Amino acid sequence: MARFRLSRPAQADLATILATSAERWGIDGRHRYAAVLAAAMRKVAADPEGPAKRNRAELLRGIRSLHIRHARANDPDGIVRQPVHVLYYRAVAPDMIEIVRVLHERMEPSRHLGAGSEDRD
Repeated sequence: MARFRLSRPAQADLATILATSAERWGIDGRHRYAAVLAAAMRKVAADPEGPAKRNRAELLRGIRSLHIRHARANDPDGIVRQPVHVLYYRAVAPDMIEIVRVLHERMEPSRHLGAGSEDRD
């Protein structure tokens, strides 16, 4: 299994997502959503080109995506009914996946992925 790392923009995305989750659904909701996000990142690292992952070369060379609804945590108490974020990632080495951005499903990814996303943080 490959490892993963977060770009600086992805780190900022996650901080915002988790702060919003805490505001809307409390600390328990934040923990549940964090578990789903972590499961998605592990799934991407384990099988970057597997089922439910999409090639997004139209956005940026080498970019793939996974909607986190395809990576729900197995904890029955940690249910998130409708996860709404998409991981955008790429392989940066044979055993390293970089999570480039974590965007809401309604955000236009072409506005948030571009030439600046190619810089490795």
